[in-house]
Amino acid sequence: MRPDPKPGPRGALALGRKMAPMKAPPRLQALVDEGLIDTVVRQLMSGKEAMVFVVRCGEETRCAKIYKEATHRSFRQAVDYTENRKVKNSRQGRAMAKGSKFGRQAQEAAWQSAEVDALYRLAAAGVRVPQPYNFFEGVLLMELVTDAHGDAAPRLNDVAFAPEQALAHHATLITEVVRMLCAGVVHGDLSEFNILLAHVNGVDTPVIIDLPQAVDAAGNNHAQRMLLRDVQNLRDFFGQFAPALLTTDFGPEIWSLYQAGLLSNDTPLTGQFAHATAAVDVGGVLREIDDARAEDAARRLRMAAPV
Repeated sequence: MRPDPKPGPRGALALGRKMAPMKAPPRLQALVDEGLIDTVVRQLMSGKEAMVFVVRCGEETRCAKIYKEATHRSFRQAVDYTENRKVKNSRQGRAMAKGSKFGRQAQEAAWQSAEVDALYRLAAAGVRVPQPYNFFEGVLLMELVTDAHGDAAPRLNDVAFAPEQALAHHATLITEVVRMLCAGVVHGDLSEFNILLAHVNGVDTPVIIDLPQAVDAAGNNHAQRMLLRDVQNLRDFFGQFAPALLTTDFGPEIWSLYQAGLLSNDTPLTGQFAHATAAVDVGGVLREIDDARAEDAARRLRMAAPV
């Protein structure tokens, strides 16, 4: 049974295959000049982080994502997502920490390349994400995810599901979350707004998009919280159509298996987890806070030292 899309948004995403090519925006003209794309068909969407255009590359239709300056992200969000991300050198790292003009430029470049790196890494691991093709001058050229009619695939929030469909897609996405974690990646902002419903080989299948905030599972102290939030978002969305999902607890189960070194792509999951009921060591927590403050103060002193 095919899901019934809500009226309005999906029609607005039609590719317009019979439309004449539009004039290439300045940011895409560089890709035209380099021979990476031939023509720009139309603008697909414009969000806070990026604009996406449908483009033609030879006989193929792809999409080009042009990143905007991320002035809307708060400093705290940036710190959470970029913690322990690798930088080219110590000078770049110090500049990013100080927030200088060069540092902001370096931070934005690192934010953009994080999505590119994550896409290549996850595609190689078998996660269903758009296939990346090239990254040039702040523009990501990648696969255009389509529906059964060859039009741009809708986001999950634009689709209504029967209970059995919701259960099936939820199970698929939990498998994808596990596959991502086994590849060392946590999406960090997974929800119905950044998952597309593609039509591949006659079957509807979710495709995960928007990965500039992806974090390293082992290197980021916020990875556990982000994974639990990602999984909860999936549960809450699909639980609207299949209420039985609202009683599941896949997030803690997945993370517990990952921490124990027992998680693999084929690990069976139950959706149930027994939470610890032992008393919290308040003294230990306070000591960790004091240690973190001391470490942060030392880091700030190091960053303030002349380069």
